[in-house]
Amino acid sequence: MVSSWGRYTRRVNRGTSYGIDAPGVPFGLASGGVILLLVAIVNAVLDVGRWAVLGPLLGSVTLLGSAAVYLHTTLRGKFRIWSGLLNGLELQGDERVLDLGCGRGAVLVAAAKRVPLGRAVGVDLWRSVDQSGNTAEATKRITDLEGVAGRVELHTGDMTALEFPDGTFDVVLSSLAIHNIGSAEGRQHAVEEAARVLRPGGRLVIVDIMHAADYAQRLTSLGLSDVAQRPLGWRYWYGGPWLAARLVTARRPVG
Repeated sequence: MVSSWGRYTRRVNRGTSYGIDAPGVPFGLASGGVILLLVAIVNAVLDVGRWAVLGPLLGSVTLLGSAAVYLHTTLRGKFRIWSGLLNGLELQGDERVLDLGCGRGAVLVAAAKRVPLGRAVGVDLWRSVDQSGNTAEATKRITDLEGVAGRVELHTGDMTALEFPDGTFDVVLSSLAIHNIGSAEGRQHAVEEAARVLRPGGRLVIVDIMHAADYAQRLTSLGLSDVAQRPLGWRYWYGGPWLAARLVTARRPVG
């Protein structure tokens, strides 16, 4: 079996890097860690006391460790998690799949590869603050390189007001996108739209941080069935357990 790191290395080698989620966060963590390390070194040289060295040193280790965990998640961990989630859907290959907040296409491309007779549609506002190098052009180039461009559509749009008719998709996915909507009302609208465009029997898979319980509650109130949520483990920690991703799943009832 090929390791996820091997798959990631091949992606980078052929130019299909999917960027870094919220790149300012790991940069800030690493910068803070380096600054505290320098403070510890200076204090050690000046011999100003044990705690003046140990305090900054411990802070440095914590911040640099958080940066390493964050980068592991965005460069490797999330690919392993999403591979398992998509495999668990047991797609037949002819489904229409929607990815809300597709970014540079990590989940979108993985879904497209599983629906050779179907369609994978990505919607995004293409904000680089949410993902490094996040543009529609970059995502299109990646779909070309990955050999799935013929069954992928990219749309610039707001996930709180989707342009698609009711019941358009067999599967709706979203990875670390809905939480970027600033208001609770806006996040509720995004969840409602995701449910609206699902066909009867269609499945919804959301991975997000901070608001999973709210999503699950709203989906239940909308009448979706099999609503569930759970943590996804350390491979989906954005720096530590305080920013752990959670999975929310649901199904639109038939009839």
